[in-house]
Amino acid sequence: HRHTLTQRLLDAAFDLSERLEEANTRRGAARLEKLQLADEALSKVRQYLRLTSRLGWLSPGQYEHVAQMVAEIGRLLGGWKKGMNR
Repeated sequence: HRHTLTQRLLDAAFDLSERLEEANTRRGAARLEKLQLADEALSKVRQYLRLTSRLGWLSPGQYEHVAQMVAEIGRLLGGWKKGMNR
């Protein structure tokens, strides 16, 4: 199962990156749509990271580090989405 979970985590991370790049090249409703898709991909990244931690594949320090990075991405993404709604 390790390979499958790792692949899904990587796919979600790549999807997140691609949606953010796509949002960067768009304006208006199209940009907001890509930001929402990025938010969905970020949720998947969080889910897979929690699972890898529960399975013991990450040390507590590794999980703490990556969780802080993901939280920062979430804060930035939330700010971008909020800026679109003004």
